[in-house]
Amino acid sequence: MAVAYRTDLGLLALRLGAGSVLFAHGTQKLFGWFGGGGLGAAAEGMEQMGFRPGRESALASGLAETGGGALLALGLATPAAGAAAAGGMAAAVSLHLPAGFFNASGGLEHPGLLGWTAASLGLAGPGRFSLDELTGHCLNRPWVLATAFTASAVGAAAVIRKRARFLAQQKASGG
Repeated sequence: MAVAYRTDLGLLALRLGAGSVLFAHGTQKLFGWFGGGGLGAAAEGMEQMGFRPGRESALASGLAETGGGALLALGLATPAAGAAAAGGMAAAVSLHLPAGFFNASGGLEHPGLLGWTAASLGLAGPGRFSLDELTGHCLNRPWVLATAFTASAVGAAAVIRKRARFLAQQKASGG
């Protein structure tokens, strides 16, 4: 009994921490909160980084982080929340990959850890101290897990491929 309680408290702490960080990053993009530039600046940044179209890319990224983070923190639709946040972070990892691992050199450490944590929470489930528990886990089912992670992986792969093609075309044309 004590071990299960500790596990549930640990999952709550992890969900609140990771979910809050994801939520904050997403709201920077969407609303300019927490010192962010808002959707216009995020769209411009996405264009410059090769994510096209910029506005739609910024909106998708912001929604994956904000929505995924909020749902993870609450422990609601945990598999879908984890999958959405992990998919969003996969695109960020692809952007930072050329700089290596460590954040100090612009590497993938931060988005990689957030994505890994979100995916792990989606797989592990929310624990007892969650809205999923209160709703009888109606959105925390094996089919939700499979569907959400499949859709997230397909979507992230498509975005990453599209950016890579754009960057290759830009390089080939000398731009």
